[in-house]
Amino acid sequence: MNGTAGPARRSGPSLASILESALECTTPALPTWQWRIVRALCSCRTRARGGHRYECLDCGATYFVPHSCGNRHCPACQGQAARHWLAAQLEALLPVPYFHLVFTLPHALNPVIRQNQRALFTLLFQSVSQTLLEFGRRRWGAQLGITAMLHTWSQTLLDHYHLHCIVSGGGLSTDGSRWINTPTNYLFAVRALSAVYRGKFCAALQQLYRDGQLQFHGQTQALARPEAFARLLRQATRHRWVVYAKRPFGGPQQVLRYLSYYTHRVAISPRRLLTLDRQAQTVSFLWKDYAHGDRHQVMTLSLKEFLRRFCLHLLPERFVKIRHYGFLGTRQRSTQVPLARGLLAAAGQTCPPLEPSRPARPARVCPFCGSDQLVLIELVPPCLTPRLDSS
Repeated sequence: MNGTAGPARRSGPSLASILESALECTTPALPTWQWRIVRALCSCRTRARGGHRYECLDCGATYFVPHSCGNRHCPACQGQAARHWLAAQLEALLPVPYFHLVFTLPHALNPVIRQNQRALFTLLFQSVSQTLLEFGRRRWGAQLGITAMLHTWSQTLLDHYHLHCIVSGGGLSTDGSRWINTPTNYLFAVRALSAVYRGKFCAALQQLYRDGQLQFHGQTQALARPEAFARLLRQATRHRWVVYAKRPFGGPQQVLRYLSYYTHRVAISPRRLLTLDRQAQTVSFLWKDYAHGDRHQVMTLSLKEFLRRFCLHLLPERFVKIRHYGFLGTRQRSTQVPLARGLLAAAGQTCPPLEPSRPARPARVCPFCGSDQLVLIELVPPCLTPRLDSS
């Protein structure tokens, strides 16, 4: 008996099959680094990447397990990455409320952001983190702990740049001698946050422009002129920038569940993909219409347009999309988190035990009989096609 690794768990098309079909009907003008990502996703868990062939000692079946691409934009690979990341965050969770704040950028800036992703994504992180830390010091006299996650997409795969922030309900005093709690149902006024955040971002954006650090190509070339750039900023600041606060989390367990859902998301999850029509060259997927009661709708796009929208959300190489600030910052975490935990314990606040995780399953089982008595019989080398392997 021969086969592949188990029955399919879903009936919709895979992202890899959609991207591969899109490349068959169009050749987009993508930079080299985006081509590498798209090629990796197309070949993920296919024979093109090579893999391992196993034999089951119980039923005698052999089956092939293809290698995954491991790319952070691949929905098939992010589950394991999220689990590993979450395990590393457990030690930093404290027995305090946590707040969920979202900072958005106005769509008027989208054309400039597309051509300056690394610089302006970095600026978004800086503006938001500085605003929150400043408010924490001035309002509560405390250094907060912040985890910020970049998302770039809307439900329809258009660009919608925003930062999700998990903020501790309290922080360490300036001298580190005590823990300062914030109210359990309130952190900061979002209108005040919005005004300061907008001011910091726009001031730094103007400085980047004056220093010649921004690029303007194609349809945005006219924005290189000072009067055009000033007009863009006036348009972007005409309205209040959206900052909103969700209901605070009840404690570490809720934070963990939230992080497991949000941290390693990609632009579109496999469960939203409905149909792929190769003849009509279209793809249909679910999206949530927040403007009309969170109703689920179906959107159908041409393969070419789907590929264009998906590539809007490919992050620059080595860009860090999850960052920590305050007492959770990389340079402070190892000393400040134990200090905070000790101060909270002295005040009678200790972490309840987290819910036990599911029992670990064998790393690999036979898809035909379920046995874990498997032996590796062959290492299959990659056989990337010229289409996927070209640079």
